[in-house]
Amino acid sequence: MTPITVRTATAMLISIGVLASSQCHSAPATVPTGTWVTEDGRARVRTERCGSDATRLCGFVVWGREPLGADGQAKVDRSNPDPSKQARPQLGHQMLMGLKANSDGRFEGKIYNADNGKSYDVAIWSDQPSTLTVKGCMLVFCASQTWTRATNVAPGELQGATDATDGPRSDREWAVKANPSAKKGTPAESSPARPK
Repeated sequence: MTPITVRTATAMLISIGVLASSQCHSAPATVPTGTWVTEDGRARVRTERCGSDATRLCGFVVWGREPLGADGQAKVDRSNPDPSKQARPQLGHQMLMGLKANSDGRFEGKIYNADNGKSYDVAIWSDQPSTLTVKGCMLVFCASQTWTRATNVAPGELQGATDATDGPRSDREWAVKANPSAKKGTPAESSPARPK
Protein backbone atom coordinates (compact mmCIF):
# COMPACT_ATOMS: atom_id res chain seq x y z
CA MET A 1 0.00 0.00 0.00
CA THR A 2 1.09 3.50 -0.62
CA PRO A 3 1.60 5.85 2.34
CA ILE A 4 -1.47 7.87 1.28
CA THR A 5 -3.68 4.76 1.23
CA VAL A 6 -2.41 3.69 4.67
CA ARG A 7 -3.10 7.17 6.10
CA THR A 8 -6.58 7.24 4.53
CA ALA A 9 -7.41 3.76 5.87
CA THR A 10 -6.11 4.72 9.32
CA ALA A 11 -8.15 7.92 9.34
CA MET A 12 -11.27 5.97 8.34
CA LEU A 13 -10.73 3.41 11.12
CA ILE A 14 -10.25 6.17 13.68
CA SER A 15 -13.42 7.91 12.46
CA ILE A 16 -15.41 4.66 12.70
CA GLY A 17 -14.05 4.04 16.22
CA VAL A 18 -14.97 7.55 17.38
CA LEU A 19 -18.45 7.23 15.88
CA ALA A 20 -18.99 3.80 17.43
CA SER A 21 -17.84 4.95 20.88
CA SER A 22 -20.14 7.95 20.73
CA GLN A 23 -23.04 5.62 19.91
CA CYS A 24 -22.25 3.25 22.82
CA HIS A 25 -22.83 5.64 25.69
CA SER A 26 -25.39 4.37 28.15
CA ALA A 27 -28.90 5.47 27.41
CA PRO A 28 -30.41 7.74 30.02
CA ALA A 29 -32.20 5.77 32.74
CA THR A 30 -35.90 5.24 32.17
CA VAL A 31 -37.61 6.40 35.32
CA PRO A 32 -39.76 3.45 36.46
CA THR A 33 -42.71 5.35 37.90
CA GLY A 34 -46.05 3.80 38.79
CA THR A 35 -47.61 1.52 41.35
CA TRP A 36 -46.03 -1.91 41.82
CA VAL A 37 -47.18 -5.07 43.60
CA THR A 38 -44.35 -6.66 45.59
CA GLU A 39 -43.34 -10.20 44.70
CA ASP A 40 -45.02 -11.67 47.79
CA GLY A 41 -48.18 -9.60 47.21
CA ARG A 42 -48.04 -8.11 50.71
CA ALA A 43 -47.77 -4.48 49.60
CA ARG A 44 -48.09 -1.99 46.78
CA VAL A 45 -45.39 0.62 46.33
CA ARG A 46 -45.84 3.81 44.32
CA THR A 47 -42.64 5.11 42.71
CA GLU A 48 -42.32 8.68 41.48
CA ARG A 49 -39.83 11.48 41.12
CA CYS A 50 -38.90 12.92 44.50
CA GLY A 51 -40.48 16.23 45.48
CA SER A 52 -37.21 17.84 46.55
CA ASP A 53 -35.12 16.55 43.61
CA ALA A 54 -36.86 15.46 40.41
CA THR A 55 -33.72 13.63 39.20
CA ARG A 56 -34.18 11.09 42.00
CA LEU A 57 -36.74 8.35 42.57
CA CYS A 58 -38.80 7.96 45.74
CA GLY A 59 -41.24 5.20 46.67
CA PHE A 60 -44.13 4.92 49.12
CA VAL A 61 -46.18 2.06 50.55
CA VAL A 62 -49.72 2.84 49.32
CA TRP A 63 -51.38 -0.45 50.26
CA GLY A 64 -50.72 -3.35 52.60
CA ARG A 65 -52.44 -6.71 52.81
CA GLU A 66 -52.44 -6.47 56.64
CA PRO A 67 -52.63 -2.77 57.55
CA LEU A 68 -53.86 -3.51 61.08
CA GLY A 69 -51.90 -5.04 63.93
CA ALA A 70 -53.10 -7.73 66.37
CA ASP A 71 -54.69 -4.96 68.46
CA GLY A 72 -56.93 -3.92 65.55
CA GLN A 73 -55.15 -0.58 65.17
CA ALA A 74 -53.22 0.67 62.15
CA LYS A 75 -49.64 -0.65 62.17
CA VAL A 76 -47.10 2.03 63.06
CA ASP A 77 -43.41 2.37 62.33
CA ARG A 78 -42.44 1.44 65.91
CA SER A 79 -39.01 -0.02 64.97
CA ASN A 80 -37.83 3.17 63.23
CA PRO A 81 -34.47 4.33 64.67
CA ASP A 82 -35.80 7.92 64.52
CA PRO A 83 -38.09 8.33 67.58
CA SER A 84 -40.05 11.11 65.82
CA LYS A 85 -41.21 8.56 63.19
CA GLN A 86 -42.14 5.68 65.50
CA ALA A 87 -45.81 6.69 65.78
CA ARG A 88 -46.41 7.25 62.06
CA PRO A 89 -48.60 4.71 60.23
CA GLN A 90 -46.80 2.14 58.10
CA LEU A 91 -49.38 2.70 55.37
CA GLY A 92 -48.16 5.70 53.41
CA HIS A 93 -44.58 5.76 54.70
CA GLN A 94 -41.63 6.36 52.38
CA MET A 95 -39.54 3.25 51.71
CA LEU A 96 -37.38 4.23 48.68
CA MET A 97 -35.09 7.08 49.66
CA GLY A 98 -34.11 9.31 46.76
CA LEU A 99 -32.60 6.70 44.49
CA LYS A 100 -30.13 8.12 41.98
CA ALA A 101 -29.67 6.92 38.39
CA ASN A 102 -26.33 5.27 37.68
CA SER A 103 -24.48 4.85 34.38
CA ASP A 104 -26.19 1.48 33.76
CA GLY A 105 -29.66 3.01 33.81
CA ARG A 106 -30.48 1.61 37.24
CA PHE A 107 -31.55 3.59 40.28
CA GLU A 108 -29.50 3.09 43.45
CA GLY A 109 -29.85 4.20 47.04
CA LYS A 110 -31.53 3.03 50.23
CA ILE A 111 -34.71 1.06 50.89
CA TYR A 112 -36.32 1.19 54.33
CA ASN A 113 -38.03 -1.84 55.89
CA ALA A 114 -40.65 -0.77 58.45
CA ASP A 115 -40.96 -4.35 59.72
CA ASN A 116 -37.53 -4.16 61.35
CA GLY A 117 -36.55 -0.47 61.13
CA LYS A 118 -33.49 -1.17 59.00
CA SER A 119 -32.29 0.36 55.74
CA TYR A 120 -30.52 -1.55 52.99
CA ASP A 121 -28.68 -0.75 49.78
CA VAL A 122 -30.97 -1.20 46.80
CA ALA A 123 -30.87 -1.00 43.01
CA ILE A 124 -34.03 -1.00 40.91
CA TRP A 125 -34.62 -1.05 37.19
CA SER A 126 -37.28 -1.91 34.66
CA ASP A 127 -36.43 -3.99 31.59
CA GLN A 128 -40.07 -3.99 30.48
CA PRO A 129 -43.02 -1.75 31.35
CA SER A 130 -44.88 -4.40 33.38
CA THR A 131 -42.10 -5.37 35.82
CA LEU A 132 -39.61 -3.78 38.18
CA THR A 133 -36.51 -5.60 39.42
CA VAL A 134 -35.57 -4.75 43.01
CA LYS A 135 -32.16 -5.91 44.25
CA GLY A 136 -31.42 -5.33 47.91
CA CYS A 137 -28.08 -5.91 49.60
CA MET A 138 -26.89 -6.19 53.18
CA LEU A 139 -23.11 -6.38 53.50
CA VAL A 140 -22.15 -8.91 50.79
CA PHE A 141 -25.51 -10.70 50.63
CA CYS A 142 -27.92 -9.64 47.90
CA ALA A 143 -31.34 -10.85 46.79
CA SER A 144 -33.62 -9.79 43.96
CA GLN A 145 -37.39 -9.60 43.60
CA THR A 146 -39.62 -8.86 40.65
CA TRP A 147 -42.47 -6.48 41.32
CA THR A 148 -45.34 -6.27 38.81
CA ARG A 149 -47.15 -3.15 37.71
CA ALA A 150 -50.57 -2.81 39.37
CA THR A 151 -53.40 -2.84 36.84
CA ASN A 152 -56.18 -1.95 39.29
CA VAL A 153 -56.75 -0.12 42.56
CA ALA A 154 -56.95 -2.31 45.66
CA PRO A 155 -59.54 -1.57 48.36
CA GLY A 156 -57.92 0.76 50.90
CA GLU A 157 -55.09 1.82 48.55
CA LEU A 158 -53.91 5.40 49.01
CA GLN A 159 -54.68 7.25 45.79
CA GLY A 160 -54.03 10.88 46.65
CA ALA A 161 -50.98 12.88 45.67
CA THR A 162 -47.91 12.53 47.85
CA ASP A 163 -48.18 14.71 50.97
CA ALA A 164 -51.89 15.36 50.34
CA THR A 165 -54.45 14.34 52.96
CA ASP A 166 -55.34 11.06 51.21
CA GLY A 167 -51.86 10.23 49.90
CA PRO A 168 -48.54 8.88 51.17
CA ARG A 169 -46.09 11.08 53.07
CA SER A 170 -42.54 12.03 52.12
CA ASP A 171 -39.78 11.96 54.66
CA ARG A 172 -38.74 15.54 55.41
CA GLU A 173 -35.60 15.52 53.24
CA TRP A 174 -37.50 14.29 50.14
CA ALA A 175 -40.61 16.49 50.39
CA VAL A 176 -41.22 19.48 48.14
CA LYS A 177 -39.28 22.40 49.57
CA ALA A 178 -40.96 25.74 50.15
CA ASN A 179 -39.65 28.51 47.93
CA PRO A 180 -37.19 30.37 50.21
CA SER A 181 -37.36 33.54 48.08
CA ALA A 182 -41.14 33.81 48.47
CA LYS A 183 -42.17 36.13 51.29
CA LYS A 184 -45.53 36.52 52.91
CA GLY A 185 -47.58 39.16 51.19
CA THR A 186 -45.95 38.74 47.79
CA PRO A 187 -48.40 38.49 44.90
CA ALA A 188 -47.77 34.74 44.58
CA GLU A 189 -48.87 34.08 48.16
CA SER A 190 -51.40 36.78 48.83
CA SER A 191 -55.12 36.30 48.30
CA PRO A 192 -56.56 37.36 44.96
CA ALA A 193 -58.00 40.86 44.94
CA ARG A 194 -61.77 41.06 45.29
CA PRO A 195 -63.71 43.18 42.84
CA LYS A 196 -65.08 46.41 44.34
